[in-house]
Amino acid sequence: MVFKKVRIFLEMIKFEHTIFALPFAYVGALLTEKKIPSAHDLLWITMAMVGARTAAMSLNRIIDRHIDAKNPRTARRALPMGLLSVTEVWLYVFLSFLLLLYSSYQLSPLAFRLFPVAALVLLVYSYTKRFSWACHMFLGAALGLAPLGSWIGISGRFDLAPVLLAAGVLFWVAGFDIIYACEDFEFDRKEGLYSIPARFGIRKALYISSAFHVVAPLLFIFTGVILNLGILYLAGVLVSVAILFYQHTLVRPDDLSRAGVAFFNLNGTLSVIMLLFTFMDIIYPLHLFN
Repeated sequence: MVFKKVRIFLEMIKFEHTIFALPFAYVGALLTEKKIPSAHDLLWITMAMVGARTAAMSLNRIIDRHIDAKNPRTARRALPMGLLSVTEVWLYVFLSFLLLLYSSYQLSPLAFRLFPVAALVLLVYSYTKRFSWACHMFLGAALGLAPLGSWIGISGRFDLAPVLLAAGVLFWVAGFDIIYACEDFEFDRKEGLYSIPARFGIRKALYISSAFHVVAPLLFIFTGVILNLGILYLAGVLVSVAILFYQHTLVRPDDLSRAGVAFFNLNGTLSVIMLLFTFMDIIYPLHLFN
């Protein structure tokens, strides 16, 4: 019974979608000192990411449960179906925030002090579609905490480079979340919910998503310039640009049938590509001019 409940919970929060943020957390860790972090830091960065994402998704499912019950796309989620109780999911929220708090304590004093800020961002996101079509940016900011939090966790300070990297993640995530939100265009308008597709229409929303996906790699490049990264890191950004371009060929205002592919497979691949090429650049730095 317990294992069944855990399986349902992991399915509810789409645990496999951790692949979007976790690789960028490791990218931030690799770039902090431009070397492979210690096992201690990698362990607690991983635990912090698991805690943060699990808390955020659990809160989202609790806060949106009544909306999810009305939406045909989400009506079969665990809470609307009664497969899990609200009390059970609140327990997961508490345990997840506890894991995030302890992980931040293990990393650096500044990371520990900033825990309330991170927790607030994770909480507020789920309410934003009730009052702002910029909700996609809030989601991007939440995932952008991954590389920034890793940098702070290891170095114990703020720097420009991780802020730019976090901003790149913000625009990347917001861009693909806009595509995903196009599937709920009619439902959001009917229910009075806010999103860029609901506010501007699907065609303009896809244009805005494309613009965001121009800004994101530019910010990744600026990060590399500030940190004097090499050709391999730049190659990773260029591969990511190709993935983003292909993603936008899959969706049209009159055909969103492949939005699921654009949302999960391609964006998961992009984050892993950025991690792999960053890792190779750190291990074997190559520059045009040495």
